[in-house]
Amino acid sequence: MRFLLDVCAASRTLQTSLEELGHDVLSVRDWNPRATDRSLLAFAYEQRRILITEDKDFGELVFLRRQPHPCIVRLVELRAAGKASAMRELIAHYGDTMTEGTMIVVTRNRVRIRFERESG
Repeated sequence: MRFLLDVCAASRTLQTSLEELGHDVLSVRDWNPRATDRSLLAFAYEQRRILITEDKDFGELVFLRRQPHPCIVRLVELRAAGKASAMRELIAHYGDTMTEGTMIVVTRNRVRIRFERESG
């Protein structure tokens, strides 16, 4: 899988953990640490990277403004080691749901998955 770590979620622990699993991981700190949420989301979509963030503002861009998006994983109130563990578990149990248009919110005790619905 290809991941993009938002500044708020980027930790060496998380990046290394994902890379050790064989994933392609890019930190926004290495791409453009001053990127706006809108440009970050567009970049992740164009690059077909799963965006990992702690920022809830992506929900507005996705659900209210209808910006096209890759899978977005929002990690809530987890420390660095907890983020790495949560992502390993998420990939193991829900990896097949981590597709374009999906929003996943992960907390210590819960995983919530929301799929984009086509309008028509």
